[in-house]
Amino acid sequence: MDKVLYYLVTLLESALSVVGIRGTYEEPRYAVVEQLDRGVEVRAYEGRVAVETDARGQQDGEAFGRLFRYITGANGGGQRIAMTTPVESEGRLIAMTVPVEQGARGTMRFYLPRAVVEAGAPEPTEPGVRLVRIPPERLAVLRFSGTASPGARDEQAHILTTALEAAGRKTAEQPFFMGYDPPFSVPFLRRNEVALRLQSPSS
Repeated sequence: MDKVLYYLVTLLESALSVVGIRGTYEEPRYAVVEQLDRGVEVRAYEGRVAVETDARGQQDGEAFGRLFRYITGANGGGQRIAMTTPVESEGRLIAMTVPVEQGARGTMRFYLPRAVVEAGAPEPTEPGVRLVRIPPERLAVLRFSGTASPGARDEQAHILTTALEAAGRKTAEQPFFMGYDPPFSVPFLRRNEVALRLQSPSS
């Protein structure tokens, strides 16, 4: 697959995401196991692998750039990696998945497609980028549309924590953000989520 077609496919994928069409992006597997007040879902996620880097706040373009460079070649073997459903070229390709996770602890993550994990994810070559394995876990998640400004995220995180407190659920960490669409998407069609990792029943 030549570069022209690669970028045409990437452009088409971006254009579709502007109007909320993201069906070609792989998403980590989960099951909704409980519904709480205010639209909060408790999800049971399967184990998964992500590429991660340290971030300075919620909108760190440099952190995003480091992760984007990983999926576009800054990895063992210099594999070209598609932002979209894999487009075959030289070597194995890694698709962009959703969501992009931005943690309150100062991290940003891209989750890797299951096929890439099963084949052996390539190691990052850029300093500050690392592969992390996330075990099965339960998240409490609140979905919202519109802009994902720091203020909007904080407001939704407050709703999430209030609903969890009312339900008597204990959390393991601070709230974090999961974004499914680029910032130029139509606001009311965007899928944004704030989430909290829940403590295991034995905790």
